[in-house]
Amino acid sequence: MEAADPVLWVWVTAADAEEARRIGRTLVEERLAACANLLPGHVAIYRWEGEVREDPESALVLKTTASRFEALRARIRALHSYDLPAILALPATAGDADFLAWVRQQAGG
Repeated sequence: MEAADPVLWVWVTAADAEEARRIGRTLVEERLAACANLLPGHVAIYRWEGEVREDPESALVLKTTASRFEALRARIRALHSYDLPAILALPATAGDADFLAWVRQQAGG
């Protein structure tokens, strides 16, 4: 029996809510992600080019599969305004079987 394609949650930060919306919509339309949840209005504190910065950001939580991750990552990099966007994939180690099947179906798999 072939193992099911693992489902991933992918965390991505964006410069603002509009960029997050544009990226999320594109990824869902292109079937690289089943779903994009936008989380606007947070603040990022980070070190960049030797200085600590504090900037407003928005985030996306994307649901996809492991087999789609590299294409999704490359597309995020192409769509993103940052030189180095935060793209972090986390495995969905458990979940509702029907929801996980829906993610696999919608993410082109």
